[in-house]
Amino acid sequence: MSKLRCHISISLDGYVAGPHQSQEHPLGEGGEGLHDWVVPLAAWRAAHGMEGGAVTASTPVFEESTANIGAAVMGRGMFGPPGRGPWADDEPWYGWWGDEPPYHYPVFVLTHHPRESVEMAGGTTFHFVTEGIESALARAKEAAGGKDVMLYGGGETVRQYLAAGLLDVLELHVVPVLLGGGSRPLDGLGDTDVRLEQVRAVAGDGVAHLTYLVHSGR
Repeated sequence: MSKLRCHISISLDGYVAGPHQSQEHPLGEGGEGLHDWVVPLAAWRAAHGMEGGAVTASTPVFEESTANIGAAVMGRGMFGPPGRGPWADDEPWYGWWGDEPPYHYPVFVLTHHPRESVEMAGGTTFHFVTEGIESALARAKEAAGGKDVMLYGGGETVRQYLAAGLLDVLELHVVPVLLGGGSRPLDGLGDTDVRLEQVRAVAGDGVAHLTYLVHSGR
């Protein structure tokens, strides 16, 4: 059965992006530091068309996080541009990732503003969903063809799927930085029936990988 999985880097103070997102700072100020553990990995570099890199205790964790994914969901804040709002016709926005995004499967973007699907090089197609999180997940699971669906973020999108009891697996890559502001996916969940069952902890270089199964009364 297809599962909804989320693998996301998070600071010690609970932020998955820093404050003041802009085109100069896609992950907010200081947010790029959340990915310092993964960018040097040979597996990550190969997935982005780059050579070289390291093999560490984080390598199998990263490889597992990218396996068996057939589609993805992300929020408008992660897709961009900063400021959101209606889509601009004069300066079309195709995401942060250039002409060939690294996904290579359908990605369903949550938005309040309709837009035609955008097919990119390398097998990525962005579909824009205005009917809410359950509709986006249903469409993603259908497109995934039995494989899992990845939930990429941002923080508010992760929080919504957790609160709705729709997330199956949550893996937090905890990085020893303090951002002091930005997007926190776990806020406001204390009064829900969401329960996290820890099933793995892996110590990496500059990161701790914590994997949870998500349970709820839904």
